Amino acid sequence: MTTSEEWQKMLNGELYNAWDADLQANRQRCKEACDRFNQAGQVTRRRKVELWRDILGDTRPLPPVHPNFQEDEKLFEDTDPFVEPPISVDHGLNFKVGKKTFLNFNLLVLDTCLVKIGERVLTGPNLCIYGATHPLDPAVRRGIEGPEAGKEVHIEDDVWIGGSVIILAGVTIGRGSTVGAGSVVTRRVPPFHFVAVNPARIIRRVETSMDPDQRKASQPE
Repeated sequence: MTTSEEWQKMLNGELYNAWDADLQANRQRCKEACDRFNQAGQVTRRRKVELWRDILGDTRPLPPVHPNFQEDEKLFEDTDPFVEPPISVDHGLNFKVGKKTFLNFNLLVLDTCLVKIGERVLTGPNLCIYGATHPLDPAVRRGIEGPEAGKEVHIEDDVWIGGSVIILAGVTIGRGSTVGAGSVVTRRVPPFHFVAVNPARIIRRVETSMDPDQRKASQPE
């Protein structure tokens, strides 16, 4: 499935046929995995991680069950994010999320190309990440008969994204930055900055000891 010609075109950001049988099969696999995750109800952390990994096609074995419930829950703190249903992911195999990250409900991800979210990221509800694109030329686009494309999306470590944010294809949000609620992010956000409005623009720099440039500036000569 993931070695087909159309799959490789898609990952490379080239025009590809979205109706390719292998791509359709994986989208269906991912949709069914999302449905199972969303309909699971009140389940243990272990079961939730298992369902989450099914969405991503993550085949890592789960650690052995710890007899103490609380200790068993802790086994996943440094391995998987916390994800609130419902969510909708297109392919799953191209979606990577770091540990100690919280993904709030109504997350929508079009992971045509790689969509990577780092560690300790916080997201508000109704986040949409659109990694898919279409040709601007309607003669090439041709509705559902034409090709599609995509660009990677990267959200680096320690980012906070407010509710109802839209992130477009090709965007990188730098480490430690904050995106205000309701923003549409159309271009790169530098590390340790606060951006907001539509289209998102820099409002100010975030003052933090985590920023190496600020640490250097505060050191006496």
